[in-house]
Amino acid sequence: MAYFDSASSAPLHPVARQALLASLDEGWADPARLYREGRRARMLLDAAREAAAEAVGCRADELVFTSSGTRAVHSGIAGVLAGRRRVGRHLIVSSVEHSSVLHAAEVHEAAGGTVTRVVVDRSGVVSASSFAEALRPDTALACLQSANHEVGTEQPVTEVAAVCREAGVPLLVDAAQSLGWGRVDGDWSVLTGSAHKWGGPSGVGLLVVRKGVRFAAQGPADERESGRAAGFENIPAIVAAAASLRAVRAEAEAESVRLRELTERIRTRVPALVPDVEVVGHPERRLPGVVTFSCLYVDGETLLHELDREGFSVSSGSSCTSSTLTPSHVLRAMGVLSEGNVRVSLPPGTAEEDVERFLAVLPGAVAAVREKLGAPAPAAVVREDALVVDALGKRCPIPVIELAKVIADAPVGGTVRVLSDDEAARLDIPAWCEMRGQEYVGEEAAERGSAYVVRRVS
Repeated sequence: MAYFDSASSAPLHPVARQALLASLDEGWADPARLYREGRRARMLLDAAREAAAEAVGCRADELVFTSSGTRAVHSGIAGVLAGRRRVGRHLIVSSVEHSSVLHAAEVHEAAGGTVTRVVVDRSGVVSASSFAEALRPDTALACLQSANHEVGTEQPVTEVAAVCREAGVPLLVDAAQSLGWGRVDGDWSVLTGSAHKWGGPSGVGLLVVRKGVRFAAQGPADERESGRAAGFENIPAIVAAAASLRAVRAEAEAESVRLRELTERIRTRVPALVPDVEVVGHPERRLPGVVTFSCLYVDGETLLHELDREGFSVSSGSSCTSSTLTPSHVLRAMGVLSEGNVRVSLPPGTAEEDVERFLAVLPGAVAAVREKLGAPAPAAVVREDALVVDALGKRCPIPVIELAKVIADAPVGGTVRVLSDDEAARLDIPAWCEMRGQEYVGEEAAERGSAYVVRRVS
């Protein structure tokens, strides 16, 4: 089985396993106690903090360990917003942030705060000028991920941090996806990370708050971790997290070159092997092991099952694979195709032959899914000068399949109205038009769902 979903959770690094097992016998006592066992546990905790701080590029007394990366994000955002409440209650986030950031923003908004969501371009990149335009006198905090968790696009953290610093606004960086590859550059103020993303154990997060940043920890007071992370420290897991971070950093330079070559191979060859595919994310500014593409006329969930049967574990941002039946907020913000979406994220050590086998298997898997869907005969009628496709009640990718089947029946310059009540159609039909060289006219109200109007150009 080839595991290609390290962006969700990386396999446990051998060094993490060794450190975890070794510290189980040494780090079980309360590090706040003064007896021998407590002092031994404290030494392990302090050494882990020093190692993690050196890897991040901060002071040891600026870093605390939390119970997860999500907890670090929530605590970091809440603490800075509370500490700077006299400045104002305005929060800035990018539209492609991890759900932990966006959920924290929703809570802040529900409590009476204001939130500006900065848009991204089609490759998923924000611009420093957009952040500058979003800044206001009452801005308490800005948030920007170092790299995107779904498409691998790296963000201009250094430039955005400089804009925020000039305005006197702290910048929180969610570095969960990138911290294993290197330090986050720029004059950021707060940083978060998650150990299971770089091969450490789950249940360990990092929260770094630079000296001078106003921060008021929320929730009941706790004497542990500078009062910023309540509860007894999981010292064996923390030791393993710090040890694995140091280990992957030592391997990062050589491994990043190797994984970039493998992902570039996927980016280049998939469109040549599989028709009607869109590779998404920035072509150059991206994490070493992540490549994402979307396949027209494919049910994302079915494709993932096909690949799983062939021995490949991959992820997807398609609406078809989610319980909400709505497209990934990242793909939606980018305005790219969501149907048949596949994210391949290679863990360090991925064998070249596994990538080659994936490329050999993928065309057949996509073809099998397309055949299973059968491209059902569309219910199309001519109404005045427009062709109408009734795709109501049909989920992705059926509305786009039916559009593709009838577009040739419309005269050049004529229009096709696709009736659909699937939220994914709002994203996928414009994306299909861009891929196929047709003109997306817009969305119109319909008796049920919406009508998506497409003009045939060629």
